[in-house]
Amino acid sequence: MSVTQLIREAEASHTTRFAFELLPPLKGAGMEELTTNIDRLMPYDPAYITVTYHREVLKERQRADGTIERHVVRRRPGTVGIASAIRQRYGVEVVPHLICGGHSRADIEDALIDMDFLGLHNVLALRGDAFTGEPTFRPHPEGYSHAVDLVRQIAAMNRGEFVDGEVDEGHHTNFSIAVAGYPEMHGDALSAESDLQFLKEKVDAGAEYIITQLFFDNAKFFDFVARCRAIGITVPIIPGLKPLATARQLTILPEIFHCHIPDALRREVEQHATDKRAVRQIGTEWAIAQSRELKDAGVPVLHYYSMGKADNIIRIAEALF
Repeated sequence: MSVTQLIREAEASHTTRFAFELLPPLKGAGMEELTTNIDRLMPYDPAYITVTYHREVLKERQRADGTIERHVVRRRPGTVGIASAIRQRYGVEVVPHLICGGHSRADIEDALIDMDFLGLHNVLALRGDAFTGEPTFRPHPEGYSHAVDLVRQIAAMNRGEFVDGEVDEGHHTNFSIAVAGYPEMHGDALSAESDLQFLKEKVDAGAEYIITQLFFDNAKFFDFVARCRAIGITVPIIPGLKPLATARQLTILPEIFHCHIPDALRREVEQHATDKRAVRQIGTEWAIAQSRELKDAGVPVLHYYSMGKADNIIRIAEALF
């Protein structure tokens, strides 16, 4: 079943479903910790699980002669394989991320063909991050600069069209396409208005639902939805939430995700900054309060960014689902 259909069923029944995101294990690690976390979250009946994709990074090592050896590595490989293993083991729909960064159009096509063969028919189409040390995103010479072009390629494959111009009149893929939305504006956007226009282009190109970047102020989400509807974006918009877990995240999260930390949350965390358990509890309670308000507003799914940790997500799920 497509995630789009699951969302529509939740809307029709006026219910709110639970969903969460996972990181692939670091290279060399097994699936044990990952499946342990999933096992603990399955009782809350997730509508779907997303699996992040991490592009290559530059690794440096000093040789004995003092010179620097540089090579490119993938620290968290295996997104498609892990997504397939989760789907087979748990019977839940899985949404692997697919990014532009580091990939040619042919690479993307090959990944989509693998996903189709494995029964993974949901995908989250993203531009991805800049390469290590580069100030701005630089696409593969035969790839894409923007997620909208990735959406167009996936939609074309659904029509049986391939990057080499061939058209398959037999088997067609049937990917349900999600894209990212930014309630507080993408870090590279020139303005909130232009950011929304780029989002509309992705929807017009074939995106069926939107999962937002994390936010801590529901007013920003509600305003974002209103602005989307005003320019003709009618697809479901799923709020993405992350419980704040450490005092350091007061600085790190705004820097990385360009999100605002509300003054009330910041003050409370700062007052207990030396007590890690208290900070984690404050962040969890804030996310529960956010979630309750969003449920009352009728959102069909609440999507949680676990960052590889299940404990605080479990406490939220216990309170809400």
